[in-house]
Amino acid sequence: MDPQAYNTLILSDLHLGSDTSHAREATRVLKETRFQRLILLGDIFADLNFARLTKDHWKFLGHIRKLSNPKRGIEVVWVEGNHDHGLANIMSHLVGVRVYQHYEWDYRGLRHIAIHGHQFDGFQVNNLRMSRLGTSLYLQLQKLDFKSKPIARMIDRLNTRWLRMSTKVSSGAIAFARHREAQRIFCGHTHEATHAEKDGISYYNSGGWVDLRLTYLTIDETGVQIHEYSERVDHRDSGEERGEADAAFADLADESGLLEDVQYESVGR
Repeated sequence: MDPQAYNTLILSDLHLGSDTSHAREATRVLKETRFQRLILLGDIFADLNFARLTKDHWKFLGHIRKLSNPKRGIEVVWVEGNHDHGLANIMSHLVGVRVYQHYEWDYRGLRHIAIHGHQFDGFQVNNLRMSRLGTSLYLQLQKLDFKSKPIARMIDRLNTRWLRMSTKVSSGAIAFARHREAQRIFCGHTHEATHAEKDGISYYNSGGWVDLRLTYLTIDETGVQIHEYSERVDHRDSGEERGEADAAFADLADESGLLEDVQYESVGR
């Protein structure tokens, strides 16, 4: 592994299956960044209906499967979110990674915790059925929305602010880190990349990949950084890149059988 690689890259809330998911951009970040550990911090799927996955979504999963190959020497960790709850067995088969409720590790003498964050969202915990109904309606709205999905994105932002999710999640996460005697804790769920400090505990949120601001976190010897994705001119896929991606997509579909297995369309419902 290149000594200049990040120790850890954290990405969350990609919401594969959603029309607002920026799966292609997320795949580019993973291809262009060197890291020793990748943490997929929950809500990688919008829901458990695999029929909604597009080709770009499958290509992202194909790249995760490639990264999880032991020969690469990269640790790939999937932390379960509220939208992809119940996927442990499927993910183990599909992309070859283990799924955790929360994940802990030590780096440079500090205890780190990665947990999606919905556990600290009282509305989510106490209104699970209503939350699932809202997800279903939100996905349907995306099909009726304009090309850039301005209405769906606006509703997502208003929902976050109305429920005060960012404040609730950060407060709950810091309390959880204190209980576990950790110095750093990382969450997703709110779709807002933020950083807060309290009582010697650092809280970071990785943001999301369904809005105009696409963010992820990295950890190395210099500390934790919040990165914002910006498209470059050379990000236009070349024929060679498309060929590699299509091959990975075909391999994943063939090995998993999920594209033809309609039973997975209703998993967890």
